[in-house]
Amino acid sequence: MRRSIDYGLLTVVALLIVLHFALRPWLGSPRAAPDFLLLALLVYAIQARPGAAAIAGFVVGILSDALTPVAFGSGMLAYTVVGYLAAWGKAIFFAENLVVMAGFFFAGTVVRDVLVLLWGGQVTGGALLWQLGVWTLLKGLTTAVVGVGALLVFRNWLHVRLRE
Repeated sequence: MRRSIDYGLLTVVALLIVLHFALRPWLGSPRAAPDFLLLALLVYAIQARPGAAAIAGFVVGILSDALTPVAFGSGMLAYTVVGYLAAWGKAIFFAENLVVMAGFFFAGTVVRDVLVLLWGGQVTGGALLWQLGVWTLLKGLTTAVVGVGALLVFRNWLHVRLRE
């Protein structure tokens, strides 16, 4: 049986990817700006199976690592793990609440940043604690706010039922 293509989902994911490259550089500090690539992956993972979300995470990780080749491979691994866990967790919890979805986006951002920082090995000691304790939490917060906004704006295209 062939599944139909969800053009609404593809449009929202493509829009988030474009925003990552077009809008994110203009939002001030890149360490606190929302991560639209991760948000695109998480929006996709909401509706995908864990294997497909892991493959999508791998592709997003390659795209991310191409922009920061210093720790090449850590992004691929981190995005793959986050994509898989997001799809698996979404299949178990069936969240239809805005607060839970905000937590979902926040947790995805924090897990991805922790994995990239630990596997990349570029930041250690006090700088690692500062990055995780301040910038990762700030990026998670901004990504969660933008993610909830995207779900509210594109709820019909994404076929997501949300209870406020």
